[in-house]
Amino acid sequence: MIYDYILLFLIYSVIGWTMEVVVSLVYRHRFINRGFLIGPCCPIYGFGGLFITIFLTRYKDDMLVFFVMTMFICTILEYFTSYIMEKLFKARWWDYSQKKFHINGRVCIDAMFGFAAVGGAVIYILNPFLTIWLGNTPYIVKQVTSIVLMLVFIIDVIVSLVVMSNLKHVKYKNKDNTEEITKKTKEALREKNFFTKRLVDAFPDFEVLKKKTKEKIDQTKKEIKKKQKEIKKMRKKIKISERELKKISKRDK
Repeated sequence: MIYDYILLFLIYSVIGWTMEVVVSLVYRHRFINRGFLIGPCCPIYGFGGLFITIFLTRYKDDMLVFFVMTMFICTILEYFTSYIMEKLFKARWWDYSQKKFHINGRVCIDAMFGFAAVGGAVIYILNPFLTIWLGNTPYIVKQVTSIVLMLVFIIDVIVSLVVMSNLKHVKYKNKDNTEEITKKTKEALREKNFFTKRLVDAFPDFEVLKKKTKEKIDQTKKEIKKKQKEIKKMRKKIKISERELKKISKRDK
């Protein structure tokens, strides 16, 4: 059962990310990575889908109770996720300040109804299909898939935390900082190999460190050349001195 929950969490995280990207494409006409993570995953949707599945499936026959409780649970989840992330990283991934009936810009009435609709899709459409699919999947396949994907997810979380820790000093212009965060984390090498690009995307300070290292190497090379020239000059002087000594010795003889 635990592997079913892990897979549901990851599936709903990816679905949530896809929804956010599509909305951005429709309203802003450009791709924006709306998630906190570098990969195509929004954990808040994963947790939301998981909470609805675990705690609210029993209420699916009473639609009114189900929708009200979905709105309540998801609103609390969204509010505290926004609050914690802002305190940790000094940034916001969404802001509802321009909308009516909002609470500190973290949640709003429109989003609450959106949660109800998404919750309904989870319980009445997606979960029945996914339950059958997971039930027909061999245990070992679910186990291996869950472990591998969870390891990838954990690595993504760690890398994303490193990225955001490096961006704490950045002052953002807008209240919704998602687009700015995406831009900042991807300002790096554009004409390098895939591995280098991903490394720079993950570690924004990598290019700065690389530049400083190159400058130190170049400076060291210059110093070595300078020393070599000085040594050559010294050798010439020594040769001249030796000649003079020989001349003096001949005279004395």
